[in-house]
Amino acid sequence: METQLSVLPDLLRERARLTPDALAYRQCVDGVWRDWTWGEAAREGARWQAAFVASGMKAGDRVALCLHNSTEWVFFDQAALALALVVVPLYFDDRPENMAYCLNDAGARLLLLESGKQWPLLHHEAKTVEQVVCLDAEGAGHDPRVHPLHVWLARGTGITPALPALPALKPETLATIVYTSGTTGRPKGVMLSHRNILSNVQASVKAIPAHVHDSFLSFLPLSHMFERTCGYYSSIGAGSQTIYARGIPLLAEDMLSQRPTFLIAVPRIFERIWGRMQEQMPPGSPKRRLFDKAVEVGWRRFRGQASFTDRLWWPVLKALVAKKLYRRLGGRIRLIIVGGAAFSPDLARVFMGLGLPILQGYGLTETSPVIAANREGDNDPHTVGRPLEGVEVRCSEAGELLVRGPNVMLGYWNNPAATANTVDTDGWLHTGDVVTIRDGRIRITGRVKDIIVMSNGEKVPPGDIEAAILRDPVFEQVMLIGEGRPKLGLVTVSALDDPEQLVERANAQLEDFPGYARIVGVIRSAEPWTVENGMLTPTLKIKRPVVEKQFASRIEALYAREIGSRRR
Repeated sequence: METQLSVLPDLLRERARLTPDALAYRQCVDGVWRDWTWGEAAREGARWQAAFVASGMKAGDRVALCLHNSTEWVFFDQAALALALVVVPLYFDDRPENMAYCLNDAGARLLLLESGKQWPLLHHEAKTVEQVVCLDAEGAGHDPRVHPLHVWLARGTGITPALPALPALKPETLATIVYTSGTTGRPKGVMLSHRNILSNVQASVKAIPAHVHDSFLSFLPLSHMFERTCGYYSSIGAGSQTIYARGIPLLAEDMLSQRPTFLIAVPRIFERIWGRMQEQMPPGSPKRRLFDKAVEVGWRRFRGQASFTDRLWWPVLKALVAKKLYRRLGGRIRLIIVGGAAFSPDLARVFMGLGLPILQGYGLTETSPVIAANREGDNDPHTVGRPLEGVEVRCSEAGELLVRGPNVMLGYWNNPAATANTVDTDGWLHTGDVVTIRDGRIRITGRVKDIIVMSNGEKVPPGDIEAAILRDPVFEQVMLIGEGRPKLGLVTVSALDDPEQLVERANAQLEDFPGYARIVGVIRSAEPWTVENGMLTPTLKIKRPVVEKQFASRIEALYAREIGSRRR
């Protein structure tokens, strides 16, 4: 888009002006895939605006939504933003008590739900909600606050809503409050302005351009700023089509049938694919040897180190191995952007060696979210790339990454103390990530708070060790322990129940690590760690303090046995 944009609703307004008849969205409705053009999307957004006005919403009011990725998510968001309302997205799979806390903390007046069955879980605790709109109101009970979507939309018939809100809508206007799924304590509401997000959209699209002929397959939650900025808003700016996946269980089918060119993904997707591939290719089998050869040759090609023999081998290996993976993703993938968590170098070697066009990026909710990314033609998978244009970075004396720029949040909602602890008086946001910066590229080595300091003084960032152990598919979930201890231990979710075998297999993955990185004992969890049982955040990060508390007595027993065995 060449036109100067100043607030988020400008994206859709300008896109509908430029390409009104081009395809914007595709969604499965009652078993049938349906398309919307940009012109239709803009008109639908105006219809939702009218309903907001008829419901008595005014500039600055907070309105919340809790539903899967869909056109309704988009229409709600676009309508609210155009009226200077503040959008509060909730994680669909979050626990009801967390949702209620976010609704009350934000003071949300209106809530959009996918199913009426969600409301009875919230209505006693959600004190500020005055109106509830449901895509499907069945199961909501007889609460007079609840309205089916079609009834709520009909309220706005004949209303022209946008003009009264325009004077209140400026670049610095608060656009959204996004609650971080913190691993400790209550979620914090990150306040992002129109300028914060729009500047990040524009810088992201400049770093990694999407095109009008691209199609995004959207499956990461829109309640997370990674998908919202890099998938949703960026696709409007580029004029690309977005296809809403029917859910993770059907993701493989949707890849094949919809054949996207652009994916926004998290490393966990590739961890699962790699786990299934290993089960199908036992070590030492002919199929596995051929696969390993393809990865080895492909990785040298990626790094520009292919020999003459490699160049002769590659067409055969590509046809026999690499193309099969490419076809599983629909056969048209042009770019895959990976973020949201650390992408293991071993995973990068496998999938990029097989020719997948993967670019790793990095960011935080507090930075709208993108801070840095690799680019086409400038891709080092051992790093998260270079900062976006307009984003300043530097390291503190302790090695913590500090960030400053137009994408840095306004602060935390109702929490000035937390804001002051995160953004200093010079405007530098303290990310909490320990990094090195070389040749302009950022490499993340750990978290300030997650660093394990052993009793011998060794400082161990757990992320790399955990990622290495997870290469063995017998480990489903792992958490390294050892704070203040002489040795490292492991808490894990695994189908294998022999602790000695688990120790042996974990250490087999750590041969390239320093000598202190060895596991002396394993504690096996009887059940997986989930959002529902409080062990994971909605973004699937391990709540380390919660896991440690759950297994405290067994951790003490493990180290007591270790100390006793050393004395003997």
